[in-house]
Amino acid sequence: MISTLPNSTSADLSRVRLSIRSLQPQLVEWRRQLHQKPELGFQEKLTSEFIAQKLQEWGIEHQTGIAQTGIVAIIEGQGTEDKGLPMGNESSQSPTPKVLAIRADMDALPIQELNEVPYRSQHDGIMHACGHDGHTTIALGTAYYLHKHRESFAGTVKMIFQPAEESPGGAKPMIDAGVLKNPDVDAIIGLHLWNNLPLGTVGVRAGALMAATEIFQCTILGKGGHGAMPHQTVDSVVVAAQIINALQTIVARNVNPIDSAVVTVGELHAGTKWNVIADTAKMSGTVRYFNPAFEGFFKQRIEQIIAGICQSHGASYDLEYYSHYPPTINDAGMAEFVRSVAEQVIETPAGIVPECQTMGGEDMSFFLQEVPGCYFFLGSANPEKGLAYPHHHPRFDFDETALAMGVEIFVRCVEKFLSFT
Repeated sequence: MISTLPNSTSADLSRVRLSIRSLQPQLVEWRRQLHQKPELGFQEKLTSEFIAQKLQEWGIEHQTGIAQTGIVAIIEGQGTEDKGLPMGNESSQSPTPKVLAIRADMDALPIQELNEVPYRSQHDGIMHACGHDGHTTIALGTAYYLHKHRESFAGTVKMIFQPAEESPGGAKPMIDAGVLKNPDVDAIIGLHLWNNLPLGTVGVRAGALMAATEIFQCTILGKGGHGAMPHQTVDSVVVAAQIINALQTIVARNVNPIDSAVVTVGELHAGTKWNVIADTAKMSGTVRYFNPAFEGFFKQRIEQIIAGICQSHGASYDLEYYSHYPPTINDAGMAEFVRSVAEQVIETPAGIVPECQTMGGEDMSFFLQEVPGCYFFLGSANPEKGLAYPHHHPRFDFDETALAMGVEIFVRCVEKFLSFT
């Protein structure tokens, strides 16, 4: 039996329809079940089984095992168009029904949870520290509601439950498997619960929302020796130090200040003892940018700097560079569409936050390269409840009131995008 919310919570959901508000206790239950059984990328077996069980229970058509653990569910609207055609035009062809996709990621992170809550992770060293349990729950709630109210829209909804967003990336394999085809998707939307925004806000903007993610790993090959006789060596630590300093000049002196970019060396390993000059030094880091025109630029510039400094010291190097995810770029029309829908759910105009970019990366970007779409942030922080730790923190958690808000926004997007007119 699904019960109604306490009055204190209902007030936070005043613009959420009663039929969705009544789902809130069930949404919380699903989210907490998922939270207790987190799984890493392409290992989301229990999560997929949970989703498939619910879809089967509700009678929703779905396919499992896509890109290993992904699921796609199909919900056909039963609404019909009534355009008041004059007598004799009954045979006029109706427009092809549209298809809207909704994407939710399922995977967790290799983090030991520190929250002392009844629903804490039961899998040692793995935690839903980024809200993907909430994303999956919101998508499930949306699927349940739309299936029960198929008369409210005309067209098709594809619910895409995606593995491995955190890494190595499940969006591209799902696209390659054909999830945007048969029927062809006209547009796609998705959301990210966001503890950088307070509960009751939505971050949505046209253009770049999240950054490209590129990764580099470099080994400096020098010549080791005694710490007291450096003239006999090629000190890989000195070479690495100069490279790290020089890499910071790329953004400072090669990137237009109007653009945003980051080059970070996050890892450096060298040496075995205080009086030994290390023959090798290993470093790795990340590059972030919004402007797609930078594709390939940072790889070239980083290697130029590394090669030049190594040559000047008599060292050599081994560089590996990976383009992980492209920038997450929203279609302007779809961003405006989502904003107009969100305004119906969020109580004040100030609750819509257009300047909400982050240098975080997302493989939703691959979907947005294929079809017009919008990825947006749903505020989920509540400092008064101690729910404001950042994403990827071992104490990350969010205000679950956002779950029903997410369902409401998704449902309204479907009803508006797949309307009868």
